Amino acid sequence: MAYNRLEITFKVISSLYMNKKPVKGEFVEILLRSPKTVFSTKDVALLWGEGKELTVSGRLNKYVKAGKLIRVHRGIYAKDKNYNRFELATRIYTPSYISFETVLTQTGINFQYYGNIFVATYVTREIEADGQKISFILMKDYVLSNTAGIEHLDGIAIATKERAFLDRVYVSKDYHFDNLHALNWDKVFEILPIYHNNRMKEKVKEYFKHYKTT
Repeated sequence: MAYNRLEITFKVISSLYMNKKPVKGEFVEILLRSPKTVFSTKDVALLWGEGKELTVSGRLNKYVKAGKLIRVHRGIYAKDKNYNRFELATRIYTPSYISFETVLTQTGINFQYYGNIFVATYVTREIEADGQKISFILMKDYVLSNTAGIEHLDGIAIATKERAFLDRVYVSKDYHFDNLHALNWDKVFEILPIYHNNRMKEKVKEYFKHYKTT
């Protein structure tokens, strides 16, 4: 997925270890040197150059018991409790990016606080991982794969406020936004065509009209 720069960096670093399998004592150090704070079992297998999933899982379990790593979700591990929760949220299902109310609240478009992290991905599901509720929202493949309005903060894919606004309009027929003045409407209309949705186009025009009269 083009927008995940952390994934590209991770693959480059992983390739450094592919031809040199770690020896005893090097496994956990390799994880600690990675730019990631959260790892899936597949991530670790790539870093270690290990094709046997049971071997990887067994070694990871030993590191968890020894206190060298923590398990934050099934098949997902972190270096310590200071891991990035947005990174966790975008690691469980990939490709994915932070969007919807998480971005809308942070950027002043919505005033209501949400404890959940909202993520655009290829499934609709709500889970709890290490005490954090995460709401995954299904997006069509052609929308999910389009990089328009996606930024990278600390290597994590996050929607701009305009993209998050449009994502919400895309999945919700009627939705109340508290502060439409926080949007850059030129950017809204620039991103809008990626959704290929006529209903959505008309709804955005309604929001724009409301913005102009308030």
